[in-house]
Amino acid sequence: MTKAGFTVAAATGKTAEAEYLQQLGAATVIDRAELSSAGKPMQKERWAGVVDTAGSHTLANACAQTRYGGAVAACGLAQGMDFPASVAPFILRGVSLLGIDSVMAPRERRLTAWARLSRDLEASTLDTITQEVSLEEAITAANQLMDGTVRGRIVVDVNR
Repeated sequence: MTKAGFTVAAATGKTAEAEYLQQLGAATVIDRAELSSAGKPMQKERWAGVVDTAGSHTLANACAQTRYGGAVAACGLAQGMDFPASVAPFILRGVSLLGIDSVMAPRERRLTAWARLSRDLEASTLDTITQEVSLEEAITAANQLMDGTVRGRIVVDVNR
């Protein structure tokens, strides 16, 4: 996102990882607790756009804090499937909520997304944010993920 000219803010539950997130391009790092509790339907305008992986209160607060004409892309439900929000940001600020589907997306859209990633994402960044494990190591890795001790993403190579 930084490469596209945006100023990026990252929300995390691991505030000790702020430096790591800044190395990835975040200009600011906030504690996810700022977004994860119930909030007011309309809040101070803070974001031009949001990519939300949490859902629930985090998504509701992100919408309530999005600037006039901004957009929120929802692509995960880590906090929950509920959406405890008001329609106020959508009506009064013209905020758009976009659902991102990676399961049913047509092949053409996927190819476009992968081409964009290969153009805009440095290969070294992938090395920084991913860890590859074998199928035999997957259960241990899943437990580490659930314990919150994993940094980045885990890729399971079923052929290894």
